[in-house]
Amino acid sequence: MRFLFILLLTLAACDSFQKTKVDSMPKSNTKSVVEINGALAVKGNKIINAKDKVVSFAGSSFFWSNNYYNANHFYNKEVVKWLKDDWNASIIRVPLAADPTVMDSHLYDLESNIENIEKVIDAAIALGLYVIIDWHSQHAEDHETEAIAFFQKMATKYGKYPNVIYEIYNEPLKIDWDTVLKPYAENVIAEIRKIDPDNLIIVGTPHWSQDVDIASENPIIGYDNIAYTLHFYAGSHKEWLLNKAKKALDNGIALMVTEWGTVNADGNGAVDPEYVKKWMDFMKEHQLTHCNWSVHDKDEGASIVKKGTNPKGNWTDDDLTESGKLVKSYMVNWKND
Repeated sequence: MRFLFILLLTLAACDSFQKTKVDSMPKSNTKSVVEINGALAVKGNKIINAKDKVVSFAGSSFFWSNNYYNANHFYNKEVVKWLKDDWNASIIRVPLAADPTVMDSHLYDLESNIENIEKVIDAAIALGLYVIIDWHSQHAEDHETEAIAFFQKMATKYGKYPNVIYEIYNEPLKIDWDTVLKPYAENVIAEIRKIDPDNLIIVGTPHWSQDVDIASENPIIGYDNIAYTLHFYAGSHKEWLLNKAKKALDNGIALMVTEWGTVNADGNGAVDPEYVKKWMDFMKEHQLTHCNWSVHDKDEGASIVKKGTNPKGNWTDDDLTESGKLVKSYMVNWKND
């Protein structure tokens, strides 16, 4: 009996030791990109995380939120999760249709557009991704009251989450920065900051968010965590726009590429892999965050999936367009944290 008792004690001790050893082994890091990086901020001409480290994230932009373009069936948690797991996306852009030229935009159909975007915003937050809430308009200065009301609503509901980024104007047209666009931005920013004092705000720039150099010569002051929108399409935007971006950075403002495409600026044409690579190299060098246009199966070059593809993810390579394949190849290899 005594021998059996000693044997049982020995086995119990060994089992306890084994459990202690296993428990003390380092566990795999399963934290989300937002858990790792926390709230984003602007420091000089860079975007930094909560640990004061410069960061650059790669992700996807959805298509317009309104039902007319039939992109709304991609607005679901499954697609967001697929982009996160299969494409290595760490940031998602949600473009609220807010343009008077679009008949069922938020300006006319508030309920369905809000319902669509909140599906994606909620999914991104639940999955630990950053999410850009985009006032997707080319005439926002004509609808400042509506823009303010929208961002007050978003800041009230989502301002507590470090995931959230506000993009207050998608693509201004050929309007003056000093007298039109900057005052609009300052008015919208002021109302957001009354509710959410911290989260990153991205400001649209003139000429379809290309004239970042002009904005950099008279930047917005008096508010923290303000960056500026840069958009490019590799088939149309060559060295001249790279030079504008470089000048803006040299002048000290932070940029975020909230929309870019592999094709021409109209969303069509052939993929331009040479200039896609030049832009990717530029964004890596300057540590810029970027979102590709667009998550859609529309019959145009910029769509990432072919017509009729499953709107809930699980895409094979055969489901991807030429643009989708190229974009994915960069996203999966982007160092997001």
